[in-house]
Amino acid sequence: MGAEPLLPKKTHTHTQPNSPLILGLQPSALIDHVAKIDSSLLAQIPGERGGSIAVAIEDLEHILNEVKTHILSSPPDPSPMRTMAGGSVANTIRGLSAGFGVNCGILGACGDDEQGGLFVSNMGSSGVNLSALRIKKGPTAQCVCLVDALGNRTMRPCLSSAVKIQAEELTKEDFKGVKWLVMRYGIYNLEVIHAAIRMAKQEGVFVSLDLASFEMVRNFRGPLLELLQSGDIDLCFANEDEARELLRDDENASPEAALEFLAKHCQWAVVTLGSNGCLAKCGREMVRVAAIGEAKATDATGAGDLFAGGFLYGLVKGLSLEECCRVGTCSGGSVIRSLGGEVTPENWQWMYKQMQIKGLPVPGLRQ
Repeated sequence: MGAEPLLPKKTHTHTQPNSPLILGLQPSALIDHVAKIDSSLLAQIPGERGGSIAVAIEDLEHILNEVKTHILSSPPDPSPMRTMAGGSVANTIRGLSAGFGVNCGILGACGDDEQGGLFVSNMGSSGVNLSALRIKKGPTAQCVCLVDALGNRTMRPCLSSAVKIQAEELTKEDFKGVKWLVMRYGIYNLEVIHAAIRMAKQEGVFVSLDLASFEMVRNFRGPLLELLQSGDIDLCFANEDEARELLRDDENASPEAALEFLAKHCQWAVVTLGSNGCLAKCGREMVRVAAIGEAKATDATGAGDLFAGGFLYGLVKGLSLEECCRVGTCSGGSVIRSLGGEVTPENWQWMYKQMQIKGLPVPGLRQ
């Protein structure tokens, strides 16, 4: 008799069963167009490779057109380009819902266009609570994600004319029964970020912040430092490049130094190191956890987002700091095995197997 596939079931561990346990703030819904391309294309588009800078709709359409002549064949993926709901927060929330069975919701706005319909369909089919997602007249944000032969990704989002939720549209009801608010730093969303934090804290909600990109930290470091030093950020995620930019004025801008800096202001601090794993600190406890060697990197898109999801799953399950990191490395390792920031069913199975091997609690199984 063959083993049944492992499938998570929804977990409700708070008093209001209709409220998400984890709520993701993504002011603008986003659609990702992910393609594996010849790296020569990266020399033809504005900005540094490997990062994320905003472009106009004309530039996005031009890049998408150019992609057609720079596509790399990728046998494991039947389609050379994948289109899906995107954005760092959406990736984290979708992963927590679909792969870990955690009751999650998304707070933001999407347009009444085809891309908005795609976002709603993709997130809804993954079990994400969409009751706090506002549908507005106008276009939905888009992003082209260019992945080179080594699996490194370069992102060019188009956000300028996209609909978004405004600070004054947030209500206390959005945060009722929520335990964690998940956010990504963004200078153009600073007003709504501050408003969301204010309401979250009034409701006793923990706040998690991802540092977004090295360009965002480099160009808008002042407001970020103010946000961190406010004491309102309970958990902060940074990758190695973001950590370096955070401490760029210091002689010692190492990941360890960045971790110490973040831990002064946040209860939990995490610096991810790609193939070298991660560092994490909570109070006086500091851990270093290796990456999963079995994870073959097809595309790094979403690795940090899914790591964050795994780490948050560990926290809501009451796991130790090291175990939270280990779950994070399993979930981060699962998404890089295929194109885009959405984990395939086969790769969720791979993650559950890795978690079992490492003695970690696998998400509750449907009986």
